[in-house]
Amino acid sequence: MTQDPTGAALLDRLRAALTRYVILPSSETADAVTLWIAASHAQPAWAHAPRLVIRGPEKRCGKSRLLDIVEATCHQPFITVNSSSAAVYRSITDDPPTMLVDEADTIFGPKADGNEDLRGLLNAGHQRNRPAKRYDAATNRVESIPTFAMAALAGIGAMPDTIEDRAVVVRMRRRAPGETAAPYRHRRDRTPLRDLAAALNQWLRADLSSLEEAEPAMPVEDRAADTWEPLVIVADHAGGTWPERARAAAVALTAEADDNGQPSPRVRLLADCRTAFGTDTALPTAVLLERLKADPEGEWTEHGPAGLTAMKLGLMLREYGIRPAMMRFPNGPLRGYHRGDFADAWARYCPAAEPVPEAAVLPLDRGGRSSRTSRNTADQAGTASDTVTA
Repeated sequence: MTQDPTGAALLDRLRAALTRYVILPSSETADAVTLWIAASHAQPAWAHAPRLVIRGPEKRCGKSRLLDIVEATCHQPFITVNSSSAAVYRSITDDPPTMLVDEADTIFGPKADGNEDLRGLLNAGHQRNRPAKRYDAATNRVESIPTFAMAALAGIGAMPDTIEDRAVVVRMRRRAPGETAAPYRHRRDRTPLRDLAAALNQWLRADLSSLEEAEPAMPVEDRAADTWEPLVIVADHAGGTWPERARAAAVALTAEADDNGQPSPRVRLLADCRTAFGTDTALPTAVLLERLKADPEGEWTEHGPAGLTAMKLGLMLREYGIRPAMMRFPNGPLRGYHRGDFADAWARYCPAAEPVPEAAVLPLDRGGRSSRTSRNTADQAGTASDTVTA
């Protein structure tokens, strides 16, 4: 791809504007946001439309201010505040606008009732050729509505995994003493930023076919590569120091996302079941639940008034093909779980766990109950691993 020094200068100007008005958490983050904004001007060239997630732990962390700068410099900003889902869907064309969503908890959080269509668009629109289908009764036809569009979302806390897995994630922080940023005034400051946006658009639109055909060497893989590829292509097209900086940002922010990512509740349940089993071959369902809820401050004490139930446990484990069965324990037949049924799921979804110390697991007494007294008493002589019969 031919490099254009004009592009490098434009990216430098855009980055300078970002860091003038917003305190960003790292140099790599500033580079990433700069490239994301620039990539919005060449959306017809991309196979994937990366999301930009702007999140913070509290209010007044600069999320809305960063979204203001994104709005002033991106391609055709489309703010979804108070927009109906139908209006948003029909605003997306083959040359889509850039969707901007502030207070994204109104879409994904506990107040999200009624926003199913918009959530579906944001999930589907990451990849080209994933249209929404709607039946038009007036014409007796099925409509195919485009969903492909880059989107920036700002809010408090994490977004759903389906969004963050497809996003450049910016973790904003409240300004520390000594950190200063220039005040941003819409009437005064937006016009020169829109002029910069027009220059970016002219630069990138002049060579859309070359951008579309580019196959850059990527420092990340799989879905992260899909997300970062448009940004890396823009950096390669600009030249200068930007190709190296783009790849460094991709590695740094992807690693940060991996370090901060929380496994799903089901994966956490799998890992905790491994701890609960210890060396036992099988456990009655009641004993497994007792061990899972042994920590009064643990996650599984909070699933309903009595904590995790047998029914909820069964539903969560069923997704991995794990089901309870009748087994014979020392005090008779009981429904329970075989350790062997977990082996495949443990290997696939949580393989890095350390071996469970034997002392951390409570043994079964002869009644099939979990004992909280010494392992050396006579009543605890037989464990489920010695006496279970399928």
